[in-house]
Order: sequence, then structure tokens, then C-alpha cells
Amino acid sequence: MSNVALKKGLSAEEQSIVQSEFERKQKNVIVLFILWFFLFSFAGHRFYVGSIGRAVAMLLLGWATLFIWNLIDIYFAYQKLQRDNEELEKQSIYQVRS
Repeated sequence: MSNVALKKGLSAEEQSIVQSEFERKQKNVIVLFILWFFLFSFAGHRFYVGSIGRAVAMLLLGWATLFIWNLIDIYFAYQKLQRDNEELEKQSIYQVRS
């Protein structure tokens, strides 16, 4: 079920609580892009989104791919950030509902 559908059953006060919790806990897209731009060769963006295993692999194998992997990885890191933020919002909604 989508987050929009889950929010429909909430009162205005509950939606306000969900929004404030989400804004407090979410990961910022701008921070992701800044980390990628300045620290792409050190996989800083992957550490930020919580993909520690991939970040370590990028640190160890980035040179083997001439850091091309690190350059195109921003798309996949952005997708993971979006999924994680959606899941975080869903958890906030369920928390307010219970």
C-alpha cells in the first residue's frame, strides 16, 4: 500500500506528527549529491545511505574500474535513498496509527 493511501485515514494532527517525524529522520538528497561529488572515489555517498558492504567494495575495487563504477553509482544510491525514505515514512505512519 502506498504512503499516500496510508495517510488518508489520518487526522490533520496525526499527519503533522508523521511529517515532523519523517523530516527529522529522513536522509537528505542534497547531502547525498554533495558527498558523491566530493567523495565519490571514497564511496562517501554509499556510507551515507547505509550500504557499508558496497562502500567497502567500491573502496577496494574502484581503481580496477577506473572509478567509473563510483561515477555511475549515484543513480543507484539515489534510488536506495528514495526507497529508504519511503520506508521510513511508512514506519512513521504505522507508529502514529498504533
